[in-house]
Amino acid sequence: MTDTSPATGESGFAAAGNVDRPRRISPLAPLHRPVLLTFLIFIIASAALHFATYVDYVGADNDDVMRLVQVRDLLAGQGWFDLTQYRLGLEGGTLMHWSRLIDLPIANLVLLFSLFMSPVMAEASALLVWPLLTALPVFYALALGGGVLAGQPGRFIALALAFLFVLGGNRFQPGSIDHHNVQLGLIVTIAACLILPGRPPLAHAIAGVAAALAIAIGVETTPQVLVAALVVALQWLWLGRSVKAAASAFALAMGAALSAVFFLTVPPARYAVVACDALSTGFFSLGVIGAGSFYLAVSATSGRNFASRLAALGLAGAATLGAALLIAPQCLGNPLATLDPLLVSMWLSSVTEAQSIAAQASTEPWTLPGFYLVPVLAMILCVRRIVQGRQVQAYGVLLALLAVSWVIAMVQVRGAVFSNLLSAIPMAALVAEARARANADQKNLRKGLIFAGSALAAVPFIWALSGALVSMAVNKVSGEEIGSLPMQEANTCAGPESMRALAGEPAGVVASPSNMGAQILRFSEHRVLAAPYHRNQGGMLTELHAAMAPPKDAIKFLRGAGVTIVAFCKSDPQAKSISRVAPDGLYAQLGQGHLPAWLEPVTGTQDLPLQLYRVMP
Repeated sequence: MTDTSPATGESGFAAAGNVDRPRRISPLAPLHRPVLLTFLIFIIASAALHFATYVDYVGADNDDVMRLVQVRDLLAGQGWFDLTQYRLGLEGGTLMHWSRLIDLPIANLVLLFSLFMSPVMAEASALLVWPLLTALPVFYALALGGGVLAGQPGRFIALALAFLFVLGGNRFQPGSIDHHNVQLGLIVTIAACLILPGRPPLAHAIAGVAAALAIAIGVETTPQVLVAALVVALQWLWLGRSVKAAASAFALAMGAALSAVFFLTVPPARYAVVACDALSTGFFSLGVIGAGSFYLAVSATSGRNFASRLAALGLAGAATLGAALLIAPQCLGNPLATLDPLLVSMWLSSVTEAQSIAAQASTEPWTLPGFYLVPVLAMILCVRRIVQGRQVQAYGVLLALLAVSWVIAMVQVRGAVFSNLLSAIPMAALVAEARARANADQKNLRKGLIFAGSALAAVPFIWALSGALVSMAVNKVSGEEIGSLPMQEANTCAGPESMRALAGEPAGVVASPSNMGAQILRFSEHRVLAAPYHRNQGGMLTELHAAMAPPKDAIKFLRGAGVTIVAFCKSDPQAKSISRVAPDGLYAQLGQGHLPAWLEPVTGTQDLPLQLYRVMP
């Protein structure tokens, strides 16, 4: 018997005279329970690991410490638009380029916890909670992407890979309050939104907002955002009217969001300033011009032929490129290209995350698989699926984003974290397919091994651990020492006892190796000459010249900068490098126990890792 009753809607009955449409289910609906459960397990595991090896509630990275200093200044009353770190560098301070969009939630968490906690506990609690919260978008985005490519099995496998990624790295651990965790969440959100079948306009609008936020928070993600925009533009060029709604949503959302964050975070006095390392008139104008001209092209020519769309897109691209050449030509290159050569040789060349693949291969070749191998496997898989004609749109988007992230990682190894994260989506689909084949033929050992092998190969941490074990084995056979004791000793220079002695001195200006600068700002009221930030070239160069000059000349640099205290850490890597390069310099002499007459030891610090000396009048 045929059912002729009217279809019912959400409320259980049909409205008279209306034909009900199928209920739209959000693609996030099936994700909530598994994602929230995974997130809860992640919180428990992270807290257990954190407190089992507790050292400090602030992350070990200098950027985590400097972010805390910036948040403290905001809470202490420094203006929302004022990003100057007045206690860093030469007199007048250093204008930082970090976004208030990250300071704001951390500061609000501190204020929330301070309602029922002591100031220190409120700060520690905020720094515990914030990094964990930033993992939630990653769980949702990867689960969504895995589900698009491989259904429910892909969803769960992607969640497992996400769990291992955020737990095995340091970006989402308690105390990690730098902006990289938020950037990772934004980039993987863009990827997940752009691969959804049917190209939903809402998903493209979310991707546009995420793209704008990624640029505002840190311009190092600009290449990924540019590629995402190109993907949307090329899909519209090829498909025309069917992609009009999605392309328009992406362009409008990106332009509107970028405008909003620009006026919310950039002071009017700097509207005419073009900065290449932060959101400024340069990136704002280019983003708005690009998004606006693309929207006009979509609106005017979506219903026309391919040639018309190509011409319109070409005009939009020419307008954007012309604006870039006119407004911010200096931003088309490397923003670190203007660094003083001395800073490059004595600082940047020793920063691990800034090394190229060639430099990394020459110094620590065993780390290469963990940084680079999984994205290569993922890109090969994407190419194979495209050739097979399977989900070409999704795999094409992922291939483009993976490729640009991997190329960035070849230039600077810190980009590898983005390519490794994005790899989880296609690799989850591969593992899900191998699992299905193994389950369908459980007696086939080969299929079972392929499933197990693909699951292990999809985890970057496995490759990193394997490389470390190989390195340890080689070192053991060759008789070389394993580990890095000097670095461990250097970390003690910023310990509470050493910092307590420094904080007890009258507030002044401290000259120290740049790696200690952020910690000195955190624990004391002093101004510090050097901290490892490229906008502080003046302070870093002054400290380097003083450290490398003979004592009779070093005093000229120090007094010229108003330095009142020299903080010397013999085991600091930069101090050791300076002593090696300049054996007659101030740091080398202090390391040998030769004290110039114009320095007075601070009583009680000579037996500490951090030795303090007052500069005599």
